[in-house]
Amino acid sequence: QVQLVESGGGLVQPGGSLRLSCAASGSIFRITAMGWYRQAPGKQRELVAVITSGGSTNYADSVKGRFTISRDNAKNTVYLQMNSLKPEDTAVYYCNARIVGVTSPIEYVYWGQGTQVTVSS
Repeated sequence: QVQLVESGGGLVQPGGSLRLSCAASGSIFRITAMGWYRQAPGKQRELVAVITSGGSTNYADSVKGRFTISRDNAKNTVYLQMNSLKPEDTAVYYCNARIVGVTSPIEYVYWGQGTQVTVSS
């Protein structure tokens, strides 16, 4: 009933930029928080950045100063602007959202399908 659809991944050279988008749709009453995680080959999934409905943000130390998360509450969409990309940023990036549905007061966690980001020359 709730879907997260990501876009914006791809191949970029070191030092380049990419912008990821994730739109939530379906029977949504309230989105508490939205964020991005990533998983590189052979590694565990890790938090990249998160933003609450009030606009509070939190970033992984490895991306502070390079990545910016933002949110359009009216569009139920979260963005991740990634600048000064490094080869170690290469991973599958997953959108994450904590959503209260229309028919239930319970908050569930939803994941997108993932989008590949490759930083290479």
